[in-house]
Amino acid sequence: MAQDTSSTKTTKALDDYVLLGRSGLRVSPLCLGTLTFGEQWNLGSNKEESKKVFDLYYERGGNFFDTASNYNYGESERFLGDYVSDKRSNVVIATKYTSNTTAMQKDIRLNPNLGGNHRKSLVENLDESLKRLNMSYVDILYVHAYEFRTPIEEFMRSLDDAVRSGKVLYVAASNFPSWALARANTFAELRGWSSFIGLQTRYNLLDRSLEFDLQPACAELDLELFRGVPSPMVFLPENIQENQLTPEQMKRLDEASKPAEIPFPNSFISNYDRFIRKNIEVPRKFEAISTSCNFGRINL
Repeated sequence: MAQDTSSTKTTKALDDYVLLGRSGLRVSPLCLGTLTFGEQWNLGSNKEESKKVFDLYYERGGNFFDTASNYNYGESERFLGDYVSDKRSNVVIATKYTSNTTAMQKDIRLNPNLGGNHRKSLVENLDESLKRLNMSYVDILYVHAYEFRTPIEEFMRSLDDAVRSGKVLYVAASNFPSWALARANTFAELRGWSSFIGLQTRYNLLDRSLEFDLQPACAELDLELFRGVPSPMVFLPENIQENQLTPEQMKRLDEASKPAEIPFPNSFISNYDRFIRKNIEVPRKFEAISTSCNFGRINL
């Protein structure tokens, strides 16, 4: 008699660890992003509230954490470093470089070489990230964005040097076009360098572009696909108004988007007002979906 699997649970527990791409790393199936750990952008949570989120995830078996050098001007990395100080061997920490953190703060002199994907930016940003995290190494270092300036062979060789130095265990990409991914890993494989093990990119009801290009590219290249920036809450009608930024927040984002180097990146911040308007207009078309689905199903 055939088994009825209609009610079979397909969700995984946080301690149901999976292999990360073609690496040997074992991570939780859901990574905890820490972009909102910190209040420097006026868009996040203080240390105590962030710790509650961290504790809930970790106590249920979660071991995979994602941050970046620029998140809340480095506060995200500092918070996370404090939280895992006595748990380092039990967690997998991923951070990112590319954004120029000095371009985002008025009280710091602009350093033009702290932005981009070139070797000096990697070395300086990685060292600063390790200081904020209070760690001797990170498990994964992402190139935060493909900035169309630094030659691919330069940053792939620089990433390999970081791995050989012991400061980084694996490397990955974020916000990359598929052709750049393919070229980067081809360079790495031909020359015996460390290659990308995964790609982090946007995926939600408003932006499903990865289905037509990046997803098949990752499958062909055997890369793990990390789906980030889901923004599911914008689809809940009762929360639409909450997604509108205040004039003060818009001013801060506008000022951060002016430097030539990528702060967050530029394309996101400079278009944030348009992004918000779209997220207010489009959800009305999805009202039937949002009222009949729970948070997790909307995220999917």
